Amino acid sequence: MAEGKIAPYGSWKTPVTSDLIVQGSIGVGMTALDGCDVYWLEARPSEAGRSVVVRRTADGRVRDVNPPPMGARTRVHEYGGGDFLVHRGTVYFSNFADQRLYRVGPEDGEPRAVTPAGVDLRFADAVFDAPRARLIAVREDHTAGAHEPANSIVAIEANSEGEGDAGRVLASGHDFYSSPRVSPNGARLAWLAWRHPNMPWDGTELWVAEFGEGGALVGERRVAGGESESIFQPEWSPSGVLHFVSDRNGWWNLYRTKVEGDAGGGGGEAEPLCEMEAEFGEPQWVFGMSAYAFASPDRVVCAYTARGRARLGELDTTTKRLRSVETPYTDITYVRASAETGRVVFRAGSPALAAAIVSLDLATGRSEVLRSSSDLGIDEGYLSRGEPVEFPTENNLTAHGFYYAPRNRDYVAPAGERPPLIVVSHGGPTGAATNTLKLKFQYWTGRGFAVLDVNYGGSTGYGRAYRERLNDTWGITDVDDCVNGARHLVGQGLADGERCVITGGSAGGYTTLAALTFRTQFRAGASHYGVSDLAALVRDTHKFESRYLDRLVGPYPARADIYEARAPVHHTERISCPVIFFQGLEDKVVPPNQAEMMVAALRKKGLPVAYVAFAGEQHGFRRAENIKRALDGELYFYSRVFGFELADAVEPVAIENL
Repeated sequence: MAEGKIAPYGSWKTPVTSDLIVQGSIGVGMTALDGCDVYWLEARPSEAGRSVVVRRTADGRVRDVNPPPMGARTRVHEYGGGDFLVHRGTVYFSNFADQRLYRVGPEDGEPRAVTPAGVDLRFADAVFDAPRARLIAVREDHTAGAHEPANSIVAIEANSEGEGDAGRVLASGHDFYSSPRVSPNGARLAWLAWRHPNMPWDGTELWVAEFGEGGALVGERRVAGGESESIFQPEWSPSGVLHFVSDRNGWWNLYRTKVEGDAGGGGGEAEPLCEMEAEFGEPQWVFGMSAYAFASPDRVVCAYTARGRARLGELDTTTKRLRSVETPYTDITYVRASAETGRVVFRAGSPALAAAIVSLDLATGRSEVLRSSSDLGIDEGYLSRGEPVEFPTENNLTAHGFYYAPRNRDYVAPAGERPPLIVVSHGGPTGAATNTLKLKFQYWTGRGFAVLDVNYGGSTGYGRAYRERLNDTWGITDVDDCVNGARHLVGQGLADGERCVITGGSAGGYTTLAALTFRTQFRAGASHYGVSDLAALVRDTHKFESRYLDRLVGPYPARADIYEARAPVHHTERISCPVIFFQGLEDKVVPPNQAEMMVAALRKKGLPVAYVAFAGEQHGFRRAENIKRALDGELYFYSRVFGFELADAVEPVAIENL
């Protein structure tokens, strides 16, 4: 490093370009096991963001299941998840374009529709009910044209032909449903349900019922959960014991319970299997999540997070002893296991390894990367590793984040210069940042920026109390933590206090705009599909999040005063720095008017402002050309604001009032 070229921070040349990122990277997601075959979901920017179910057979052959232009992606809750299932080689998936379920066998050609055309029905999180040859899934029914769609659990004939099967309702009456799970003997169904204003991480209920004559449910009863207990991922063990994750002790820990009719007695209290200050669950923003799986009737393979770092463990449910399984990974999700093969499959990443689909042999401990989200082979001299940081924040509390130092083996900054800092506010806001290798961060650090990815109060991975710090304080706690994180790094001499910027998407975009409006720490910012008007968000957003802000801000319209007080769009007179906005024009979560109102206000005030809109994009950008445009556009914006030369020419954005 000391022998590198001397050049100002921000102007370094790096091989991690936007072209490299979009051409050489994919998204990897949900996993599944079917016999010896492994399945996973890929999101491909180079194919206009198309989601593809990929099958890898025991002999190592890999092929796509759904042909182009079909994309395996459901829009239930708008965020989707649980987009496909596999049963004995046959894959059932939700096609994004028409939201119908399709099936395709291992030797089939074109997928065949299972659900009807011409009706606005969406399906997610399906499982196979083998005794009755049907699928059981969450259905979101938009056909009535009401303000809110109707959610339920339905049964669908697996081999339906012709006009298709719209589904027979098995459970209804709650606002939301997820995680239907059929017991191993096919006699029972377990599922999760919750009501407004709860989000699934606030309070959910675990229900169980028997299958009666004709496949209807009988004897429905709640066996765990409630208004202030979050249940995550119910699963039946191979021997038919119901397991689930609950945060009743302040942490998402693993439990089991006997339900009425079990051998050895009737229903009883939930029994903790591994009580510890760690999270065995995650916020259910999407369907199909899995943090644990059964490798045998009394052996659970699980991912758990402590102090922001994930680990893999093997839990003996008889002795209740947890054994650590050594892996190089610090972020582990979508865990699946097979007692038949002794194999575990999951998605994982680390500060040195991009997210990947990994297969692990429990007997030998050997692991194999089946598919990496990035196989670019970039020299480590250009990569920065996210280091955990803790820093003091308001009310004598501590907040968390990951710090990425500028790193480029070819350059060194002039003596005495400190790097510009990009503070990243993650979405959700109930979510979490991890330090898995992200090329988007390396795009910045290789050019000489420092990055702080903040796990502000309200983030997951640190227990329920930390998660609840944001209750009633969204726009305050998160903003304070981002500001204090920046101050901490400036105080440590790791960042230039005059060149601190903040960026974020969705809820992180709101934190960005609130920080720029109500604080003075940052000199510029970038909002990616961010919220600017809280009241408009409540009026315009989709069902899943329509009451989300009741806890984060207050009930609306009863506390309309708070909504106005914390909405950046109503206080643009307090903003005094440049802002760039990126927005998908088909976004149903944060509609375009949120950005456009803000742009108009800043334009009128005479502040430097830029607006980049993407036709055809929804909540988050999936197309390669738009991902590239957003990265390069933000870099160009900062270069003009702070007056440094770029090492590479990038497509300019129009900046008004500069």
